[in-house]
Amino acid sequence: MQTIQSSYRGLSLLMDLNWDRVLYIFTIALALAAGAFIGAL
Repeated sequence: MQTIQSSYRGLSLLMDLNWDRVLYIFTIALALAAGAFIGAL
């Protein structure tokens, strides 16, 4: 149980440090999808 809790805490810290990178990748993916949709019209 302690191992699971410490690994969850580590994952939470990793997400806290890298949330802006996740947002950046999501924004690029959304822009590419919007460009493909507009290009298909």
